[in-house]
Amino acid sequence: MAERKIRVLIAKPGLDGHDRGAKIIARALRDAGFEVIYTGLHQTPEQIVAAAEQEDVDGIGMSILSGAHNYIFPRVMELLREKGMDDVVVFAGGIIPRADIEALKKIGIREVFTPGTNTDDVVKFVRQAIKVA
Repeated sequence: MAERKIRVLIAKPGLDGHDRGAKIIARALRDAGFEVIYTGLHQTPEQIVAAAEQEDVDGIGMSILSGAHNYIFPRVMELLREKGMDDVVVFAGGIIPRADIEALKKIGIREVFTPGTNTDDVVKFVRQAIKVA
């Protein structure tokens, strides 16, 4: 029996209206053989977690440029815990100051990708971080 494909939700939380980077990551993951669900713009933490639950994803990638990462990301992690979805691997990208990255990792964000990251690095991370049967 073949191993099922890894399912990843790519989300654009908050009021940020620029999604080019998120779409590039979504395409790179899709081209690498993953199933990718893209939420579209202006998603609340509640909408992101609801979509992740409905789509039964293995991972969530969030892209943010607005500076609201210190509010939105902890809220997503809190909602995932409340729903018993601790096994979902969460990663992030966008304009996130280096000074904030360690705190985000402490709340459970597994990796933070900053501008200029090679898409191959994101694909490699997802392959290593998420194992499916």
